[in-house]
Amino acid sequence: MKSCIQLMRQTLVDLAAGRATQVLRKVMPIGEGNMLGVMPAAITAKQVTGAKVISIFPGNFNKGLPSHQGVVLLFETQTGELQAVLDAESITAIRTAAASAVATELLARKNAQTLAIVGSGVQARKHVEAMILVRGIKKVLVWDIDDSSANRFAQEMGEKFSLPIQVCRTSIEAVKDADIICTLTAAKEPVVFDAHIKEGAHINAVGACTPQTRELETATVGRGKMYADSMESLLNEAGDFLIPFSTGEVTKDVIVGELGDTLSGKNDGRRNESEITIFESLGLAVYDLAAADFVFKRLQEKVL
Repeated sequence: MKSCIQLMRQTLVDLAAGRATQVLRKVMPIGEGNMLGVMPAAITAKQVTGAKVISIFPGNFNKGLPSHQGVVLLFETQTGELQAVLDAESITAIRTAAASAVATELLARKNAQTLAIVGSGVQARKHVEAMILVRGIKKVLVWDIDDSSANRFAQEMGEKFSLPIQVCRTSIEAVKDADIICTLTAAKEPVVFDAHIKEGAHINAVGACTPQTRELETATVGRGKMYADSMESLLNEAGDFLIPFSTGEVTKDVIVGELGDTLSGKNDGRRNESEITIFESLGLAVYDLAAADFVFKRLQEKVL
């Protein structure tokens, strides 16, 4: 995770600077809410190109299976030779939380100590691991629609990180005192409510990644400052923004810009202690490609 945070920081800077390219993910519905996605990208600085091919089956949660399964295909750019096929589940889990950590390190208040985790799946576990690397987290609160899942999460993460983890009966209870909020659900409607988000909180909005789904209320988006991993992705895929934008309840003025430009000093980060900051994480193909290239090069070093 520590290595991946640094890797995602550089990848976001490369994307904003034009040293990495991608196209919007192509998603094909395959019935009953399931999808097959293809996410191509290229990173000129690393001389690699490739794509993630992934199936998304939200109902797998009830079967004890991961909802996202697939592969990352890594090609070199001189002859187009396929170099590696890597497990997408592992890469997706780590790189998503690492990108949230980059945003949190940049945007959350320096004294942030209380973390709210909304959802208790794989991403919830990885986000706890990532958040404690960038802020001095002293307490974790978790809520999930499935009480048994939240209880398992609390026991596992409490033992792993020696942190007090409180299972909450509602999402309101989880977020009301939180300095950092990570929304990591498959919900289609808001799961956290603006009246209960305290001033100065930082939000990593991760779970909703289609124009029709969202985790944040309109009021939260309206009073917050939103940062994109990719502006193109945000304006085409982020229901958290697109749903209230379509009704005229928010404007593009809520968007500060791309996180990579903030990292480079081209746009503002947090301006005061009371501001609500939102990282709208869409999960980019360049994340997968950078992580796959990193793993492949580590493997080469070990073999050679």
